[in-house]
Amino acid sequence: MKSILPFALIAATLTACGPGGVIDSDVERGLVGAAVGYGAARAVDGNGDRGAIAGGLAGIFCDDVGVCSRAR
Repeated sequence: MKSILPFALIAATLTACGPGGVIDSDVERGLVGAAVGYGAARAVDGNGDRGAIAGGLAGIFCDDVGVCSRAR
């Protein structure tokens, strides 16, 4: 399913950015992004591995591209 990748990427990025800055390191954001990406992919019968990879990368790099602000 080609439409799953954008969905998983968006869901993982928004979740990994989390309100309140509770998740403050790249590793934590990557783990949360991977978990949400996997869940989102499986929810729409997509490939969970691809969703986890895309979500993990989205979580790790969301602050680098300006989507999330770094915790201070």
